[in-house]
Amino acid sequence: MYSLQYHIVWATKYRRPVIIGSVEADFKKDIREIAEDLGIGIIAMETMPDHIHMLVDCRPQLCISDAVKVLKGTSAWRLFRSHPEIKSQLWGGHLWNPSYFVATVSDRTREQVETYIRGQRTKRGVGGRPRKKR
Repeated sequence: MYSLQYHIVWATKYRRPVIIGSVEADFKKDIREIAEDLGIGIIAMETMPDHIHMLVDCRPQLCISDAVKVLKGTSAWRLFRSHPEIKSQLWGGHLWNPSYFVATVSDRTREQVETYIRGQRTKRGVGGRPRKKR
């Protein structure tokens, strides 16, 4: 038995706010299909207009850097195919910033990370920027 969990975050190129509306809905559908094909379980996921947070569960044989490469590459290819209009908002035709963040998650920190990811939308305003205090 195994339990390898990772918190993964990556951003759009130039932090462009393109993950909105039907693009967001299609991204979530696509990323779930891609993850399932890789044998990755998505525990929690939240999209912001310019970045994505995921808490995933993987088998030990899966190299996380390879998995992230496939998640980013395949999702970009699918989104460009179904939403060619987003290319006009990006220079050079790339959807994702080449970098990403990955951290292992333990049994002790899983609940904290899951709560953090699920709370992204409520903590942030439009475009992923902090909401103004009133």
